[in-house]
Amino acid sequence: MKTDAVVTQPNAAPDQPPIAAKRQHETTDHGITRSDPYAWLRAGNWQEVMRDPSQLAEDIRGYLEAENTYTKQMLGDTEALQETLFAEMKGRIKEDDSSVPAPDGDYAYYFDFVTGGQHPRFCRCDRDGGNETILLDADALSKGTDYFQLGGATHSPDHRLLSYGTDERGSEYYTVKFKDLATGELCADVIGDTGGDVVWSADATQVFYVRLDENHRPSKVFRHKLGSPSDDDVLVYEEADPGFFVSAGKTQSGDLIVISAHDHETSELYLIDAHDPEAAPKLIAKRETGHEYDVEHQGDRLIFHTNHDGAEDFKVMQAPVSAPGLENWTEVVPHVEGRLILSVIAYKDYLVRLERKDGLPRIVISHTPSGEDHEISFDEEAYSLGMSGGLEFDTQTMRFTYSSMTTPSQVYDYDMAERTRDLRKTQEVPSGHEPGDYITRRIFAAAPDGEEVPITLLHRRDTAIDGSAPCLLYGYGAYGISMPAGFSTNCLSLVDRGFVYAIAHIRGGKDKGYRWYRLGKREHKVNTFTDFIAAAQHLAENKVVRPGGIVAHGGSAGGMLMGAVANMAPDRFAAIIAEVPFVDVLNTMLDDTLPLTPPEWPEWGNPIESKADYEAIAAYSPYDNVEAKAYPNILAVAGLTDPRVTYWEPAKWVARLREVKTNDTMLLLKTNMEAGHGGASGRFDRLKEVALSYAFALKVAETP
Repeated sequence: MKTDAVVTQPNAAPDQPPIAAKRQHETTDHGITRSDPYAWLRAGNWQEVMRDPSQLAEDIRGYLEAENTYTKQMLGDTEALQETLFAEMKGRIKEDDSSVPAPDGDYAYYFDFVTGGQHPRFCRCDRDGGNETILLDADALSKGTDYFQLGGATHSPDHRLLSYGTDERGSEYYTVKFKDLATGELCADVIGDTGGDVVWSADATQVFYVRLDENHRPSKVFRHKLGSPSDDDVLVYEEADPGFFVSAGKTQSGDLIVISAHDHETSELYLIDAHDPEAAPKLIAKRETGHEYDVEHQGDRLIFHTNHDGAEDFKVMQAPVSAPGLENWTEVVPHVEGRLILSVIAYKDYLVRLERKDGLPRIVISHTPSGEDHEISFDEEAYSLGMSGGLEFDTQTMRFTYSSMTTPSQVYDYDMAERTRDLRKTQEVPSGHEPGDYITRRIFAAAPDGEEVPITLLHRRDTAIDGSAPCLLYGYGAYGISMPAGFSTNCLSLVDRGFVYAIAHIRGGKDKGYRWYRLGKREHKVNTFTDFIAAAQHLAENKVVRPGGIVAHGGSAGGMLMGAVANMAPDRFAAIIAEVPFVDVLNTMLDDTLPLTPPEWPEWGNPIESKADYEAIAAYSPYDNVEAKAYPNILAVAGLTDPRVTYWEPAKWVARLREVKTNDTMLLLKTNMEAGHGGASGRFDRLKEVALSYAFALKVAETP
């Protein structure tokens, strides 16, 4: 066993950082040879470690724990502040909170929390609100575990059974169990290595689920008959292409089970009659590179949300249930450039779509019999809007959620026939929140190529916007995910201390339509980074914030952004917070055994097959572009059992930075040794991690 994982300096002071050992490791691709002396941090048995963290090699564990110790030492002077921040953020959470019950037949289902509880309870009541019953208590299930995450809790169509998944490692391998709701007893059925959810047949005798393979890929759909051993489960669909992931769901009508094989730009869907679960899956339209579609069901027709035939911002099509092939598709809602249709829900008599136009969301409702449309929108300068399908199909009530950076989340039931809103719930902030004390607005920064990059700002009304305020600038910019301008109780702990909280809506997301996404991926990926740098530059040069007080923050693919801007414009930032950062992009995209690599090639490029893709990724991959120069303060956060961004990416990145950076700014790595991609699982434990990051931001921004 290797023992030189951490090389310490002779007579080093206690606050000296650990120095990772260097071990010769070279790889050659497309005739290009690279040296990676920290490759040893990638555990050879990483699949085993995902399931059982105790199997991590001692030399790797020793290095990660040494980094954790160093981080604790360097942030020791913020421990009281961390406790204060944690108490503040916890104080803004209604501890005995609950969701608005969702009706389904004679019942309504909801989640709630008890005071002091980390995990939810799944409950139901009569449709009129009486006879409240606790169906599942996740706090009780979590006892004795270092990590616990509840997966999908789903009741059967006949309301007799409950399925639920549990993950006790953070590796996202869920074990599904079933509970008899009449007796309260667990059924004998246990299904391992799933994605956490099941889809019920209409008669509640069988379920469909997705099984993860040894490389953590959702590649197979099985059918399980209740009361039979899982070894007898029937393979319904198997995906042969490792670049495609598989999921299973159900249409809003409840009549059709949908199997989806997809990557980030192509989809292929199959249907199974939920009333005939043993029927073979029926293909809708075979995969065609770049063609994305999803399906809903309404009467004798299928509804497709699709980008087919050049509809970059998507359109809505239809086809008969009996003849779903692409040749039978006809248009329902046309494609309009600049109006991005995000999703569609079909009810018995209504078709509802969520759109984004001019950077803001809206809901459009179409009455199917008459074809008459109307929309729901709001007047704030920046806001977030989402809709939920609920549990019923034959209804004229749909549910949506609204919030802004200043307005706590509001849940509405909307009568689609009467066009009236019923406010069912407003997010309660127990410690108090006065929206009028805050200002939110949207400004624009000019990117190097002239594109206008939106920036959403939140600050206290009494904060001087004269170039003196520090700033936390958040960004993501990948997978077409838009960053909503929604309410966050956590960021108030910074804003109330004089920070400006800013979100840069950079390319790589769909904040300004699909084109905005396309221009931030693959060969255009660098636009994501230069957009973010332009946002920081605009905030500083226009005296919105203090030039030396900008703290950049991003996680996962947003962590790649953090690594890239650290290399490209280190002088623009006082500090960088990189959570589970995807920073070893080239090595990861060259390793097709990793869980997410093949499905990620459409997003980043395939450097195995294409030298051009190799060179494009190599030009920005944060780990590969670390060089001898001054870097800002950096806090990197990782999860040992993370299957999405493996722990060794931030570990290698920090090791290389520490080796070559030329200044004495803080460089910290905190690895959660009992968690994965999402960090700590409990709602309060997660706040402790946020408090650590915010304390770091306050420390480096030199605020009181």
